[in-house]
Amino acid sequence: MKIHHFLLLCSLLYGNSIYSQTTGIKGVILDENKNPVSSATVQVAGSVGTETDETGFYQLELPDNRKLTISISHLSFTNLEFYITLEKGQWVEINPVLTSEIEDLSEVVISPEELEKPFGVTVLSPETIRSLPGANAGVENLLKTLPGVSSNNELSTQYAVRGGNYDENLVYVNEIEIYRPFLVRSGQQEGWSFVNSDLVRNVHFSAGGFQAKYGDKLSSVLDITYKRPVDFGATLDASLLGVNASIENASEDQKFSAIAGIRFRDNSLFINSRQIETNFRPIFADAQTYLTYQFSEKFEVSFLGNLSLNKYSYEPLTRQTNFGTLQDPRALIVYYNGREEDLYQTALGAVKASWAVNESYTAKFIASTYHTREQEYFDIVAQYRLGEVNAEIGGEDFGKVEFSEGVGSQLTHARNNLDALIVNLEHKGNLLLGEHQIEYGIKFTHEDIRDRLREYEMIDSAGFSLRPPLPDLQNNEPYQPFDAPLASYNSVRAQNETQINRVSGFLQWSKRATLGNHEAWMNIGVRNHLWTLNGDGISSENQSIIIPRAQFAMKPDWKKDMLFRLSGGLYYQPPFYRELRDFSGKVNPDVKAQQALHLVLGNEYSFRLWERPFKLITEAYYKDLNNVNTYTLENVRIRYSATNEAEAYAYGLDLRMNGDFVPGTESWLSFGYLKTEENSNNRGYISRPTDQRLKFGILFQDYVPTIPDLKMYLNLVYNTGLPGGSPNYSDPYLYQSRLPDYKRADLGISYLLKNDLPNQKNFTWLQAFEEFSIGFEIFNLFDSQNSITNTFVRDIYSKNQYAIPNYLTPRVFNVRIGMRL
Repeated sequence: MKIHHFLLLCSLLYGNSIYSQTTGIKGVILDENKNPVSSATVQVAGSVGTETDETGFYQLELPDNRKLTISISHLSFTNLEFYITLEKGQWVEINPVLTSEIEDLSEVVISPEELEKPFGVTVLSPETIRSLPGANAGVENLLKTLPGVSSNNELSTQYAVRGGNYDENLVYVNEIEIYRPFLVRSGQQEGWSFVNSDLVRNVHFSAGGFQAKYGDKLSSVLDITYKRPVDFGATLDASLLGVNASIENASEDQKFSAIAGIRFRDNSLFINSRQIETNFRPIFADAQTYLTYQFSEKFEVSFLGNLSLNKYSYEPLTRQTNFGTLQDPRALIVYYNGREEDLYQTALGAVKASWAVNESYTAKFIASTYHTREQEYFDIVAQYRLGEVNAEIGGEDFGKVEFSEGVGSQLTHARNNLDALIVNLEHKGNLLLGEHQIEYGIKFTHEDIRDRLREYEMIDSAGFSLRPPLPDLQNNEPYQPFDAPLASYNSVRAQNETQINRVSGFLQWSKRATLGNHEAWMNIGVRNHLWTLNGDGISSENQSIIIPRAQFAMKPDWKKDMLFRLSGGLYYQPPFYRELRDFSGKVNPDVKAQQALHLVLGNEYSFRLWERPFKLITEAYYKDLNNVNTYTLENVRIRYSATNEAEAYAYGLDLRMNGDFVPGTESWLSFGYLKTEENSNNRGYISRPTDQRLKFGILFQDYVPTIPDLKMYLNLVYNTGLPGGSPNYSDPYLYQSRLPDYKRADLGISYLLKNDLPNQKNFTWLQAFEEFSIGFEIFNLFDSQNSITNTFVRDIYSKNQYAIPNYLTPRVFNVRIGMRL
């Protein structure tokens, strides 16, 4: 008999007052004739248990957030065993059927995955997110192990999906849209991601072909739900990289609940290990809270708040970068003067009211305000030597520059300030009419952005000031003197005050049906987006777009557990402020929405291997893009041309196999192939900045069988090289070289001194904790030399320009302690 015949999985019972403060399973055990089985034993393997009554009913309380083995036994029937993981306050109904046949139940993880699965939404475990090692641990760190998701910068939380850039991803927390910083240039400036992993309950991710209820971006959706506590709890995680702490509680009547977290991060461990010697004083800190109050069974109000401070103080001293080949080794030596002072202050406040009008209709009202104040100040003088390196092993001058081919200096200056206020007002509704589900929403957004840009760059080579790279000037220095007035090599001066008003909405219909003996899911939706722009001396006419989307999935009645799905439609991205600002800093109000036609074909195959559950997920996709706004990518800084001068395409294949490679743990292998190119002004197709051809990712979890509390987590990523970028003012068609492949492995090993399993023996001083763990992490285990961008340096003798790689972090060790009350 098939496994799915044994289980009838019901909805989460958060609103049920009987089970609101505990966690567990309940149900009725039946025999093959659907008669109740009394006196059957249901228990956690080797621990607590219960028996069914005369009606076959059982109820068993369980610890939360643990993978447990549940056994069901009776003298007259074959024993059953399965795995289950429950969140705090979660009760699930499971009604197994006992037979005389030998059957094993696979892992039962009750989550919204059952509702999202047909439409290609990946559901990620919060516990894995919190445990996985990484230079920037969190949700984004786990996303980077998935196929189709790439990032060649471990210091950044930004990620690109299926050929898109960092600005093309939607992020929601409890249905509130989250925004990324505007002025940030490099991953080392970012600090924390908005998402606090300690507060997370559910994580849903879609890499394309998503439903109309989500907003207007071209690439992906990350949908986060924060916890709603049912009793007191607290966590603390401390390491050499910083400290995270959270606390949660609920009132006795369960009407009010609160969870809050604070985080402090110090990137010095990574920055001080890089090729640049610096004085580095960062402050990355934030505080978040999520509050809910239930006025009645039908009406509740929640509040999400966040305050974040990222203060980045950076004083580079020296740098030496060796590059070239064994036959022709070269080095760049730089001596610095000056410093950089960056500040990013953000605040978010959001209120959501949910009203269950009746059993069929629920209405939601959401209001949010996002405010960011950012400054970017720096004055840095860099004096460099570029030359040949002594490669004589054992010589006194081994590794030193013997002959300088380029000597010069560079002065960079910036006084950039940005102040942005974004206000959202939204109403959403959910209507159930039998087997039909209708969802709709309407949203108003006001964006008020004040931006001041003052930056320039001056380059001197052997006493000659290099001319700006303008088309009508031919640079013959140093052989021909430049006697014109001194001019900066690169200069941007602009001041913009821009207001954008947007009205968007969606309507979608979903249905679960049967086609013969086959299960089917259908979703059809449409979006509309209207916006207008005003500013100092600029304005745009109203622009409006209609956006249809659809998804279809079918589960055939086959012996093999297979699911097929097809999704697609039009995906528009109306320009945000960053996309309106060109290389000179000016705002172009006539920029149109970028358009992409998505087509995604997917398959899920669930099977058993080594008597354990596995799943193979395959997706092939194609994107046809029009009105493309071309951009350059340097580290995490994106600069747009602010025109719709190009067309592009992207296609690829994503595969992921996940399952219990080690009993009781989930691991996966992922592979992605991508090709994306653009054609600007009919000049021909070239690779886009995110053209990541091949991607391999491994998430592996293991433990010592005789010491199950000693655990290992391995995070391994291999990406082929991205296009290496081009110097400022240069034509990207002339620079199509690629960076080296990106290879990185992060290893974490932890030992659980105390856990919350019943009857576990622990040290007396640990009795106050539910969990207490210690461990260490090794980042970049194999000390791979990865680079994120190139610095272009000119050799005045040969007039060649060299691409000097900017290397990322080497091998770094970290110590970590975690505890939960």
